[in-house]
Amino acid sequence: MTIVYDKLMALEIPQGEQTYGPKDCILYALGVGLGQDPMDEDQLAFVYEKNLKVLPTMGAVLGHPGFWMRDFDTGIDWVRIVNGEQGVRLHRPLKPQNTVIGRQRILEVVDKGAGKGALIFTERKVTDKATGELIATVTQTTFCRADGGFGGPPRQAPEPHPIPGRAPDAVCDLKTRPETALIYRLSGDRNPLHAEPAVARAAGFTQPIMHGLGNFGFAGHAVLKTMCGYDPQKLAAFACRFSAPVFPGETLRTEMWRDGAVVSFRTRVVERDVIAVNNGRAEVTS
Repeated sequence: MTIVYDKLMALEIPQGEQTYGPKDCILYALGVGLGQDPMDEDQLAFVYEKNLKVLPTMGAVLGHPGFWMRDFDTGIDWVRIVNGEQGVRLHRPLKPQNTVIGRQRILEVVDKGAGKGALIFTERKVTDKATGELIATVTQTTFCRADGGFGGPPRQAPEPHPIPGRAPDAVCDLKTRPETALIYRLSGDRNPLHAEPAVARAAGFTQPIMHGLGNFGFAGHAVLKTMCGYDPQKLAAFACRFSAPVFPGETLRTEMWRDGAVVSFRTRVVERDVIAVNNGRAEVTS
């Protein structure tokens, strides 16, 4: 099983249609750590159907085409893929109930060389089915750890967003729970890497790991809480790079630097003192 560059670039990924409602929004919020404090009414607004708010980072999971790297003839060793980078730009606030269409395409495939893996860059446009209005643009870089050396044309991966050298302007700790990955996977990513111990071991991990997009959501939760006062309309864009796995039950400490409308951030696993989310960039409004 080997990637064929021209064939993969020409792959037509079926569009994803998704109808979601308050239950889905609540489940997503629970999966990224909201609602752990039953007396926090700011968090309650995202996990209780009365005047329900929707987390902006949920835009990253809407209109998903499914596990296309496994389900189609891609040449990718899907067992060993991990999410390398993720981004979402909101063109309008997310509704608590809607039917959306996601159209995903492959932007580029970078061969890092034999034994070094490959990078697949994708983009998904999420639109309102009824109106055709653009809701969100979702970008992703998938790191295919076992697929380097297929002979793709030389390409230079873009430089990541730099983290400031000064001390953080703000810090937010959020605790994951042992069952967090099992909750989060119900928002669309059913990769058994995050649930089945045997699959996790085959991928080189000691146990199932958190979803990259789950870590993305936890970091988004931290920025929304700290920089936006839990107002979802104040978070316009959010992107980051994933640099280390997180195991369910660990504590995520998001460090933030604000420069005008841009918030740079990274997330550290407190128990192991490793950076799990890095080179983060958010755009916020006042």
